[in-house]
Amino acid sequence: MPWCRYRVGDVVPRESCAGAGVLQLRDFLLVYNRMTELCFRRCVCNLNYRLLTGREESCLDSCASKLVHSNHRLMRSYVALMPGILQRRAADSASQDPALPTAPPDPPVAPRTGT
Repeated sequence: MPWCRYRVGDVVPRESCAGAGVLQLRDFLLVYNRMTELCFRRCVCNLNYRLLTGREESCLDSCASKLVHSNHRLMRSYVALMPGILQRRAADSASQDPALPTAPPDPPVAPRTGT
């Protein structure tokens, strides 16, 4: 049976993967809405005109760029650190519940003779 991931560590059958796309879209929209709200409150100060002033536009560009850049840095750190965190969690759960079966050790490999 094929498998997919909702989030890091959650493995579910492929039939449930339709919900994974919805969760990813929801997470993206939450980040986008927070960024939009933050930059709007920070940069737009005059609602009397239909168009943005040059100052407001440059502020919004700078604000959005900073937030996107910081989000990328955060995600890079998350991707780099998450495997170690998952390994520690697995080791902790294995040490706390000895009844759980552990993976058998790899069979010994015979040394290769050069040809």
